[in-house]
Amino acid sequence: MNRPTRERTVLIVEDDAKIADMLANYLHMHGFLTELCVDGLDALRRLRSSEPALVLLDLMLPGLDGLAVCNALREFSSVPVIMVTARVDEVDRLLGLDTGADDYICKPFSPRELVARIRALLRRSEGALTRAGQPVALTVNDGRQQIEWRGQPLPLTPVEFRLLRLLLSRPGHIFVRSRLLDSVHEDQRDVSDRAIDSHIKNLRRKLEQAGAGDVGISSVYGVGYRFDGVA
Repeated sequence: MNRPTRERTVLIVEDDAKIADMLANYLHMHGFLTELCVDGLDALRRLRSSEPALVLLDLMLPGLDGLAVCNALREFSSVPVIMVTARVDEVDRLLGLDTGADDYICKPFSPRELVARIRALLRRSEGALTRAGQPVALTVNDGRQQIEWRGQPLPLTPVEFRLLRLLLSRPGHIFVRSRLLDSVHEDQRDVSDRAIDSHIKNLRRKLEQAGAGDVGISSVYGVGYRFDGVA
């Protein structure tokens, strides 16, 4: 087995010591490093100082629960998050919310299934901006407030830059319109969430004009949008 690297560290946020030990042991067997936090505040402090490859986040935590942790985390990080819940009926509710989590799993779960989900999520988050065997097609330059397609800057407005940057930050994740609106209009002015539809239309047009018509920004009916990568 290859020696695990820092880039494959999973942060386990779980207050049940037996479950945390089981998860850590199983992940170690499959080539991951692990770190452990037993409450939400400790997890946020850890994540502000260093970013793991993925966070395994229990829903029911003492003090600050998993939903609050995930919402706070999304203010400064796009690290992939798998939410863990002990209640099957919670999953439907969680899936209907823009919690910021990328996937959900219910206890009791198969450790093998969990590892498969972790690997799938890491592949999606790390590889969605590339074609197989080709260089990264879309690159973000925060210093210049630019996004480039194959080395050429796209002619984006500041709002379009923030919108596309957010979509690129979490490939495959569905962003609801209200979340997108809050992220792209920094002054928090009262703007209809349907304004996002116009921004997306303009983004698609500019991407197509730049030769990036195969960039996938998908509409999710009645909810919002997601970035599906480069076809």
